[in-house]
Amino acid sequence: MTEITGQCLCGALRYAMAAPAQRVTLCSCHFCQRATGTERMTLPVFNLSDLTVRAGTPATYTHVSEGSGKQIHIHHCPACATKLWMTFERWPGLVGLYGGTLDDPDQVTLAPESTKQIFLSSARRGTVVLPGIPAYWNHAATLDGTPERAYVVDVPTLVEDMMIGED
Repeated sequence: MTEITGQCLCGALRYAMAAPAQRVTLCSCHFCQRATGTERMTLPVFNLSDLTVRAGTPATYTHVSEGSGKQIHIHHCPACATKLWMTFERWPGLVGLYGGTLDDPDQVTLAPESTKQIFLSSARRGTVVLPGIPAYWNHAATLDGTPERAYVVDVPTLVEDMMIGED
């Protein structure tokens, strides 16, 4: 496997991943919208042990999730403030990369078996729900681990056209 690499805007902070992403989360929660400045975050998720910092030393900001009440640790460049990855109190041992920091975004594939779309309830009007990818109105599971219902559309669908709860 070719290494997956990425960097901040100024290039002072660089990382490499030694293994492919376990999964990809497309998240439309308020935090992810604010953190990325767009309608959703693309977050490839890896084992934290596969992350190597190649250059620089990240600064860390800790945020408490409005959904889980758990801490999210955002690792960013102290020079240019680009957010590069996050670690989670809820899922120790995992790291999520900010998709926009990847040197080659095509190294991460959005496949139905390893991708999910979450927090459609918070999505901005005009957000497209991708066909074949499981989508969840909130998180994919409750805090106790109970799976939530997944919705799958056959064609690209605007979130405002989803008929959630009208079975």
